[in-house]
Formats: sequence, structure tokens, C-alpha cells
Amino acid sequence: MTIELKSTITCPKCGYKKEEEMPTDACQFFYECENCKTVLKPNEGDCCVYCSFGTVACPPIQENKNCRDTNCCYKISTKCKKLHLK
Repeated sequence: MTIELKSTITCPKCGYKKEEEMPTDACQFFYECENCKTVLKPNEGDCCVYCSFGTVACPPIQENKNCRDTNCCYKISTKCKKLHLK
């Protein structure tokens, strides 16, 4: 099975779309829209912003794994740390 690493995120506030490369070692919990600067968080029940707002689910979900089983949700990516510490 081939894992797709690119997903287009659509901001629910302004509709702006951008293709992004998904991390393979962490779930991305925060995402800042380039257009309106809204910080997106996953919808309830989703593990990351790609599962909530992307065209393609995150790699662990594509592999039929639960994100918590891979511990990716417990690692904080550099991008998440920057947004969280603001």
C-alpha cells in the first residue's frame, strides 16, 4: 500500500486551500491558515488537522492504525511547538 504524504488543507473560516506535506513522525494538531491566520485544531474525534480539514487522511490512518497506537500524537512537531508557544 502506498501512503500519500500530500494533502490539501481547506480553512473552514475563509476557504483558503494549500497543499502541504504531512509529517510521518507526528500528528499535526495545529495549523495556521496563511490567508486569515486562523489556527485550526482537529475536530472532535479526529487525531489531526489533516483528518479534519485535508483531502487525504494522515499516514497512520491511511495505514489503518490508530494514531495513539503509533504514539505520533504524543510527539510535538517543531511547527506545533512554535504555534503553541506564541
